[in-house]
Amino acid sequence: MFHLVSAYIRQQTDCDEKVNSQADDLEAIVNSPNIPVTIEDKGIRLLEYLYRHSQGPGEAVVIHPLSSSYNLTYSPNLQELVYIIDKLRSDHLLVREGMAFQLTEKGWSEAAASAGGKKLVPCSVLISDEEELRAEWLQMLLPKIEQYGYQPRLLTQENTQNSEKCSLELIAGSKLVIADLTAPSPEVYFVAGYALGLKIPVIWIMKSSDAGKLPVRIEEIRPIVWNTAEELAAILQQRLNV
Repeated sequence: MFHLVSAYIRQQTDCDEKVNSQADDLEAIVNSPNIPVTIEDKGIRLLEYLYRHSQGPGEAVVIHPLSSSYNLTYSPNLQELVYIIDKLRSDHLLVREGMAFQLTEKGWSEAAASAGGKKLVPCSVLISDEEELRAEWLQMLLPKIEQYGYQPRLLTQENTQNSEKCSLELIAGSKLVIADLTAPSPEVYFVAGYALGLKIPVIWIMKSSDAGKLPVRIEEIRPIVWNTAEELAAILQQRLNV
């Protein structure tokens, strides 16, 4: 059971999914239909891991130490992982040079198809801790952003059930930042400014009810004013569907 649960937790966290499991959940994890059983399915998990950690075929991903990474393929031991790697190499899906692994064109295509096609681009959404605003983002706006190739992460000042606490590390890993200035805290300005300093594009937005309360008025901050979540979804569709 250990290697399966370990592999499940590793895969979920690697996909930026939170894991909150108790002892009673372990049996369900082990018996889940999502747990790979065949060597072929286990190999796909390794291809998907390399796909998530690279920008294209031929880019090296270091797995070190390999002896502690057999849970990447839900394998019970290192011997099975090595066997899977050798099989993927013989099928011309990956190239191995020591601890560095590269997806071939064929391997990249198979991993992309297994992962659902186009790789999602990380995007951070900065909002205040206001519960109503957070609910609007969760129900309508985050799914709209994901439709256009982004993997949105909702960031607030405090950890909540459906958001993460904002950090500079998360911002640095983003390719786009959306900063909602509706009832903003000073941290929203600071973090968005940090993103601009890293040359990360920032889309400024603000609910119309707060349009006259903008505490910072400079040329570079021209927020898109929105009234309803439906209206903002349409605006974001125009901005992101490029």
